[in-house]
Amino acid sequence: MSASKPFPYVINMDALYKPLEIVEEKAVADANTHKWVNQTLCEVNDSLVRVAVIEGEYHWHKHDDDDEFFYVVGGQAVDRHSKGRTIELAPRQGVVIPREMMHRPRAPQRTVMLMVETGGIVPTGS
Repeated sequence: MSASKPFPYVINMDALYKPLEIVEEKAVADANTHKWVNQTLCEVNDSLVRVAVIEGEYHWHKHDDDDEFFYVVGGQAVDRHSKGRTIELAPRQGVVIPREMMHRPRAPQRTVMLMVETGGIVPTGS
């Protein structure tokens, strides 16, 4: 899968907050008007903390070199894996998606989640 293919998602890799600034996740999520957006909130060492506001389905993808951590703040996220497993996350639940795992996140309703990923990750997949 090529990372250069256009996807109908808004992906902002620039961090909104610098060290010692208060991170306003709710304000960022509430200001969103798109069905699927990923916004980098801040950098922590070699990782990014991102907020995603999602509704609907993402495409099948994987990350060859990176694990991802998803944590649902509000709503419900469902992640289907190529091995036939489906993980459903309610608010205040999280999961690590291991590198090289083909998966397809989706949200049946507007959902806000936090993600922790390495700074080098390609959000649309490797």
